[in-house]
Amino acid sequence: MSTTITQKLKSENLELLRQYQQYPSHHLRNQLVKLNVGLVRKEVYHWLNRCTETYDDLLQVGCIGLIRAIERFDISKGRAFSSFASPYIRGEIQHYLRDKSPSVRIPRNWLAMDRQATKVIQDLRVKLKRKPTDLEVASALDISLEQWQEIQLACRNRAPLSLDAPVQDETNGTTCLGELVPDSQYRSFQLAQEDQIRLQQALAKLEEGTRKVLEFVFLCDLTQKETAERMGISAVTVSRRIKKGLKSLQKIMQ
Repeated sequence: MSTTITQKLKSENLELLRQYQQYPSHHLRNQLVKLNVGLVRKEVYHWLNRCTETYDDLLQVGCIGLIRAIERFDISKGRAFSSFASPYIRGEIQHYLRDKSPSVRIPRNWLAMDRQATKVIQDLRVKLKRKPTDLEVASALDISLEQWQEIQLACRNRAPLSLDAPVQDETNGTTCLGELVPDSQYRSFQLAQEDQIRLQQALAKLEEGTRKVLEFVFLCDLTQKETAERMGISAVTVSRRIKKGLKSLQKIMQ
């Protein structure tokens, strides 16, 4: 596509967005969807080989995300619409896959390793007369601790973020990730999709050790003690990283 045509389409898109912001109508919205459906196709192709859903189903779901973006876009902020819309499209598809298709694909060897680990853990529990640590499980599976932790996260993280999962803190009482979201009406197990996207993006910006602690506690619903054992650190360190992580997330979100 030539530069001239691309610029013309961008100008047309901006003009339609400006009109829609002033006088929203189904006609203008449909025009905007047609102009920007390429953003949806790009995201659909990314997920198509990672799930069992059809192209048409994913396209329809992605278009819902595109419509949400069109309705929320503020042209006065000077952001590129494509950058604004992509997280909405991606989030809508991810939400759909988590609800409808628990088969966002995990590598087969990871699934096999996870199944093998079930027996290994049972054997170790009998042998040690206690729950084995992640390091002991990884050693029995002949893989690194890091790889075992990644396998566990991948296999357990098939549901939406559990943002209401409470964390008891002796100093500050009980807290949860959902409290970081500004609007209290969104503090539920299923937060508004855009806030889930924002929170997941914020988590990705944290230092790796802190991020993993929050993922184990909030995504995998592990206790602080279990998280400490899994990561090979003290419970005090886990508590400190939770405080640090929540504080950092609050700054990023605000």
